[in-house]
Amino acid sequence: MSVLFFMFFSIPYLLLGSWWFFIVSLMIAFFVFFNTFWFSDFYSMMSYSFGGDILSMSMIFLSFWIVMLMMVASYLIYKNDNFPLEFMFVNLFLLLFLFLSFSTTNLFLFFVFFESSLIPTLFLIFGWGYQPERLNAGYCFLFYTLIASMPLLLCILYIDKVSVSLFYFLIDLEVNFYVYMSLIMAFLVSMPMIFVHFWLPKAHVEAPISGSMILAGVLLKLGGYGLMRVLYFIYEYSVVCNHFFISLSLFGMVLVGILCMYQTDIKSLIAYSSVAHMGMVLCGLFTLNSWGYTGALMLMIGHGLCSSGLFCLANIIYEKSHSRSFYINKGLIVFMPSMSLFWFILSANNMASPVSVNLVGEVMLINSVMGWSSLSLVFLGVSSFLSCCYSIFLYSYIQHGRLYSGIMGFGFNSCREYILVFLHIVPLNILILKCDLFDFCI
Repeated sequence: MSVLFFMFFSIPYLLLGSWWFFIVSLMIAFFVFFNTFWFSDFYSMMSYSFGGDILSMSMIFLSFWIVMLMMVASYLIYKNDNFPLEFMFVNLFLLLFLFLSFSTTNLFLFFVFFESSLIPTLFLIFGWGYQPERLNAGYCFLFYTLIASMPLLLCILYIDKVSVSLFYFLIDLEVNFYVYMSLIMAFLVSMPMIFVHFWLPKAHVEAPISGSMILAGVLLKLGGYGLMRVLYFIYEYSVVCNHFFISLSLFGMVLVGILCMYQTDIKSLIAYSSVAHMGMVLCGLFTLNSWGYTGALMLMIGHGLCSSGLFCLANIIYEKSHSRSFYINKGLIVFMPSMSLFWFILSANNMASPVSVNLVGEVMLINSVMGWSSLSLVFLGVSSFLSCCYSIFLYSYIQHGRLYSGIMGFGFNSCREYILVFLHIVPLNILILKCDLFDFCI
């Protein structure tokens, strides 16, 4: 409840319009709540049916961190006076809905807050997006999620009638194919799974940097979090049907890896790589073992920081060259040698190299999927190889080569940009020292 009170008392301060005060207050709040939480594998700090365990609090801390960095990355909105007060309010309410989604223990309330988080994100895309095509991207993002969520709402009402409880761990019902599909479909679209992922590249390309960061950093993780909660009480039936989704995700990881190799837009490549990583998370979750669950949580946190950092770097280039095309942004190591180091670190982390959290997460997930079927080695091997290929392609094509002659001027990097990327890299590569923290189910 203290987090809720903090957010509500932040509203009067926002009316003062102090951009940096809001950022600093978010950072202080993160460290205060981080140091007061008792990291345990069961729900603690319960209050009015809200509380947290390792899984939910990890996602809440990730949300706080990403929203704080969103504000730092969107400084041009404040500098150009592009409705900064409204932007701060949208971000605060988005953080509020995300916090409520991750901390509730009630399935219906989770659904309400899960859907509510779409509205501020839609405002970010519509209000501060780039091209007129953002309207189409926003509609795709909204309706894909809403249409898939309608069966989930009906199923929650059915569960309430049959089980008489919507508390995650007290739900007891006979699961059939329709209940199973209704419960997982909304989360598969939100992650997204291959073949229902078409909204994601559109939304990423048209969204502002803040929209891309929150989409990649937290909103994709809502799907994985929802699946973890739902699979608790449909375990017996899901053993029968999960093999279809694991097979589809394994195939999708290879397919998306090939798609990444011929992208011409930087943000589009990073967006498609998110689909491949979430496919790996899906495989781990649907194997229904402890290694898969723990690896999925670690990869979600690692991918949230890594992908968000890559979008920040892409935005830094876009603000200077006004293009996201690979053909125009070449040879940038001449202008930004220090940023080139950050590009290399995040590109390496994107392919799950040491010493990032992604490495431990992917190793655990590969073990989990291999335990399910040794034949999956072929798809896992090819997708890992393609992950290395497109990560190296992303780095080398931008940093090396002949400089585009059409660039007449190229501004210097500011201290804010270095701090922004540094605050993505530090937790991403430090958390591996304490990765036993995430063993909530081993």
